[in-house]
Amino acid sequence: MLRQHRTAAGLSLRDLAVLVRFQYSHISQVERGERRPTQAMADACERALAAGGVLVEAYRREQSGDTDMRRRTILQAMSALAAAPTVDQVVGLEALRHGLGAAVNVEHDEWTDIVDAYGRSYYQQPQSRVMDQLGRDMAVLQHQIAVDRGDRRPLLLQAAGRLSVIIALGLVASGQVMVARRWWQTAQRVADESSDPDTQVLVRAWDVVNGCYDGRPADQVVSLSSEVLPLLHGQATAATCGLLAGRAQSLSLAGRHAEAISTVEQLGSMVERLPAAVVDDVESLWGWPEHRLRHTESWVYTHAGNYRRAEQAQDRALTLYPASQTRLRTQVQLHQAAALIRNGHVPDGLRLAADLMDGLPAEQHNEIVRSVARQVAAAVPESERSRPLYDDLLSRVRL
Repeated sequence: MLRQHRTAAGLSLRDLAVLVRFQYSHISQVERGERRPTQAMADACERALAAGGVLVEAYRREQSGDTDMRRRTILQAMSALAAAPTVDQVVGLEALRHGLGAAVNVEHDEWTDIVDAYGRSYYQQPQSRVMDQLGRDMAVLQHQIAVDRGDRRPLLLQAAGRLSVIIALGLVASGQVMVARRWWQTAQRVADESSDPDTQVLVRAWDVVNGCYDGRPADQVVSLSSEVLPLLHGQATAATCGLLAGRAQSLSLAGRHAEAISTVEQLGSMVERLPAAVVDDVESLWGWPEHRLRHTESWVYTHAGNYRRAEQAQDRALTLYPASQTRLRTQVQLHQAAALIRNGHVPDGLRLAADLMDGLPAEQHNEIVRSVARQVAAAVPESERSRPLYDDLLSRVRL
């Protein structure tokens, strides 16, 4: 009933939230049937919608004159941030630049381009450099979100959700799992506030994928992926493919190999429906190229003991990976080492894993690749763990 009357009045959810002075997320949950309205909210909505065209027209007149107010608000916020004594020079200059952009065109969405740039730099620049600049950009974005209550706010929240993913990924890679857990939770809250379904799935998909590397129990990661499945709605996007990939890997870790194989087959069908622009975006964190599918197949079939299918996926992945993604190539080759060990060639597998860790440039070593190397060591039977090669591999993982 609320949606019907709101639509008839020509109001968006955010318009109604402003009119009745209730949180947008609260009204959205009521419309979706996820929570009951309080009596105060019901009364406020009834009064607002009963006022009909007069109130709506007054609201729209107010909104149409809001551009100058928003411009002044953003300029003031950016100027205050730039002038704060605790802000470093880079943050101050970036705040001034954003303020200058707002003075020219307050409606311009610069953050979409910034998020895209971070998606590319994630693989192409040292992690420490990405994280340093990202912290500064997030300080500016936080101030903009705090002051901008206009139509651009959902776009700002979407940007914050995606950039929070990169922060969480960096923290997991550096071994700061507890802090990363907080950022995953924040990313999900920000994404939910944006009300963008793709962003909501994306932040949870990356959380599931990283749950396969950060030491969480496999069943816990599978459960998280199950909670996200109802949000997919059968749409083929990079986010939905990421969720299915993470789910397949976590099912493998849980020993549920038949389900993992079924999921990776579902993933393959989903990838075939992806837009070409998503598949061709091989250098960005936000794309979903073929090599990610083959990487997932390599993981799943190696754990399931189907070494012929695993080898096919590994050969294809290693052919497709761009030069900028050396660490991910090494992870697939570590799958090969694990397959050798599970197939009875323990010394060869251990030697290959140690050589791979030695050959990977120092700046590419992180907790994720060490996690995959630990899976190689875990594949060694107890009766074979007295070998010096086993201790050698563990020493490289510890380092």
